[in-house]
Amino acid sequence: MIGKSIYLRDRPAFTGGSPQAVYEELWAQGRRERLRLRAIMAGAALLLGGYLVTPVFGVALALIVAGLDVAHHSWKRTSASLWRKGLTGDERMNRLLRLTLERQGYRVLHSRAIPGHGKVDQLVIGPSGVWLIDNQAWHPETEIEEYGGKLFIDGKSGRTKVDGLHGMAVTVAELLSERVETDVLATAVIAVHCGRLRRRITANGISLIRAFQIPRWIRRQKYAPYSAEQVELITRAATHVLPIGNRGLTA
Repeated sequence: MIGKSIYLRDRPAFTGGSPQAVYEELWAQGRRERLRLRAIMAGAALLLGGYLVTPVFGVALALIVAGLDVAHHSWKRTSASLWRKGLTGDERMNRLLRLTLERQGYRVLHSRAIPGHGKVDQLVIGPSGVWLIDNQAWHPETEIEEYGGKLFIDGKSGRTKVDGLHGMAVTVAELLSERVETDVLATAVIAVHCGRLRRRITANGISLIRAFQIPRWIRRQKYAPYSAEQVELITRAATHVLPIGNRGLTA
């Protein structure tokens, strides 16, 4: 269509007035203030280091303080990159799993439709079990907390989200168990790419973990140890009963 980019998918993040657009505007407006505070901190470090030790030490300390401040803001902006682009992080997770778990005997199926529920970003099958990964990139200031075993996102209940994932896991376990004619346990996990998650939490039976920690966490779980032959058998079953995307079920 005329007037639309052929390089970018249509996403609300690229429209005026969206949270992402407001975030970008505020970030640009805050540049002068960030530079002012950086100069104040570096100047204080220069004076303090020069007075207490030597002028050379003061200069070095000022450069270190300024560098740390630059690194802090760069990390903060980079961590919000997926959310700013209107993405959830599934492509980044695909790369991460390819470089880690897939090299260690795990099998990964991407974008699989769960009958009656919707789509799961990744289905990981390996020696430690079967895992459904749901990728989420919330606003950088979003508070993700657990109280009394229940999930709250910015103070609002996240029960609908976790109940949906739990239902997906149950359905996947039932379909695979029927196909391979033995009990298969499937577990859902939320990979948090952006948002304030201070620690790994488990709420309503679903774990929420920083995305980069997912491979290590999966390797350490031992819910249902499978042999290499069982992993391949379950993978073939999953390929058959869980179609790609929104395709209909295979016969």
